[in-house]
Amino acid sequence: MAGLKAGAPTPESITVHEKSRVLEVVFSDGAQFRIPFELMRVYSPSAEVMGHGPGQEVLQTGKREVTVTALAPIGNYAIQPQFSDGHDSGIFSWDYLYDLGQRQQERWNDYLQRLAAAGVDRDAPMPAKGGGHGCASH
Repeated sequence: MAGLKAGAPTPESITVHEKSRVLEVVFSDGAQFRIPFELMRVYSPSAEVMGHGPGQEVLQTGKREVTVTALAPIGNYAIQPQFSDGHDSGIFSWDYLYDLGQRQQERWNDYLQRLAAAGVDRDAPMPAKGGGHGCASH
């Protein structure tokens, strides 16, 4: 099934913590992660964030205060969060959520390095969308 490796851990519980802005996920192998909404948002597995191929990623900024306003199940393999900034096209498979939880520090470090390399502050507003990229499916 899409989004699941054979024998991969699956969530036993998913809790949205609004005040602390984290998604708590407990997996069937006992792993438990508290994934910040900001991390989920800047690493959303959507074309809007990831682009349509390597090198097309869009650096996300101004997401520190973002919240999850809704969480929809996608079959029995993923969730689709809706974020307070209107972003709602990322589908987080169980595998992706597990990886995001397991590699949080690595992902944070990478994010901070990319911000520094771009000379952009983490809290800077996102630039206005100019002309788009011609993909109407998002």
